[in-house]
Amino acid sequence: MAQMLIGVLLVMCLASVPLARGRLGALAEVRFRAAWLALVAIAGQILIISLLPQGDVWLHHAVHLATYGLIAAFLWANRHIAYLWLAALGGALNLAAITANGGVMPADPDALEAAGVHQQAGDFANSTAVAHPHLSFLGDVFAVPASWPVSNVFSVGDVILVVAALLALHCLCGSRLALVRFAAPLAR
Repeated sequence: MAQMLIGVLLVMCLASVPLARGRLGALAEVRFRAAWLALVAIAGQILIISLLPQGDVWLHHAVHLATYGLIAAFLWANRHIAYLWLAALGGALNLAAITANGGVMPADPDALEAAGVHQQAGDFANSTAVAHPHLSFLGDVFAVPASWPVSNVFSVGDVILVVAALLALHCLCGSRLALVRFAAPLAR
């Protein structure tokens, strides 16, 4: 469900590019290295979260953590692309919380309730209330209320990921809002 919220925000980021006189067609010119790493990671997350949420808990947690490793390798291979370093920071914050809690993102019970998130017992949840969470401040502590069409919980890392996407899109598409100075410091 968080993916749906992030997806809506990413569509809004895309829509902002032409408003700032950017050229969306420039995205077709971006060449990613080792794109298969990201595709396998996304497929792994879809598999454990949506297609096969039931099964061995240890295996689900291991696959969840492994998908972050694949994404980290993809980001490193593409560190020359604008603001992927910032996306890596957001992902690293999420990974820290997930790793510290045995493969699951700790979610604030009040945030889950506010967002109207109800989970099935026995299903793998990539984000759930944890009895004694570690690094809970990095967990899903924010909520979009259940009364909104795309309600869910999200983390600081998720916010950073969306900001990174917004900044990257504006740089790559050459909009008036592009902040090129900090776009790819690791590539220099």
